[in-house]
Amino acid sequence: MEAEAAHEQTLQLTALLDGLAQAAEHIAITRKTLLGLTDEAPLAPAAYQQIMAVFAEADAPLRARNVCESMDLNLAPNNINNVRIKLKRLTRRGILAETEPGLFTRPRPQSPGIQP
Repeated sequence: MEAEAAHEQTLQLTALLDGLAQAAEHIAITRKTLLGLTDEAPLAPAAYQQIMAVFAEADAPLRARNVCESMDLNLAPNNINNVRIKLKRLTRRGILAETEPGLFTRPRPQSPGIQP
């Protein structure tokens, strides 16, 4: 009787371990995929150059919609969201600054501190 119970418990634990091993494999694959999508991926040069050209001409902070207009893009929500994503990425890299939510500009140069 004890041998049967131990055998049954061994089977249950083996099935549990197999399930956990499979879950761990899926997590490893997901992690690898997500790491491949990080912001460290190279920026698509043409789109980002166009965005930076818009900011070079701008005399005030811009929203994603303004950037789309300046780039002669259709003001479809998908285009605005794609530009917003690029603006956020440029902000995270320190290339642009977000002065308030959704409002982007080139960062101001740091003025040297006055030493006593």
